[in-house]
Amino acid sequence: MSTDISPALLEELLRQEQELQFTLFDNETALALGMALVQAARAKGKGVTIDITRNGQQLFHHAMAGTARDNGEWVKRKNNVVNRFGHSSYYVGTSLRLANQTMEEKYLLSSHEYAAHGGAFPLIIRGVGAVGTITVSGLPQREDHELLVTTVRAFLVKEGNK
Repeated sequence: MSTDISPALLEELLRQEQELQFTLFDNETALALGMALVQAARAKGKGVTIDITRNGQQLFHHAMAGTARDNGEWVKRKNNVVNRFGHSSYYVGTSLRLANQTMEEKYLLSSHEYAAHGGAFPLIIRGVGAVGTITVSGLPQREDHELLVTTVRAFLVKEGNK
């Protein structure tokens, strides 16, 4: 993934949303994906909070060792961004940085409720649209996003859900 804040990064983030879509997403899928995210974080020696929510129902939530209550608050604020805009929190944050604006300036939304930082991704069902969020919190925003995207991509391939 490009490290520069650029229009090319925005295009790449949109491509990820087009690519990383499920054909089916039930409670068992949430559990399996959540555990895949836990294993991916452990393999990197990282502690994160992971949250998967579908249609307002939290299907998976795990706070690994090394995380804090604040990570749960970041999850809520990042999820609010995805639910409001229908794009990853990293996409929205990158778009704002390119425009040299804050969430408050552009949308009149409080940073106490919305965090346009990487780590939350729309849970998209192919042919249906966004139905929830998949979120990681605990690393620098780009790393949160990359851990999530890399793991979801591998999960979709492994599960034949792509």
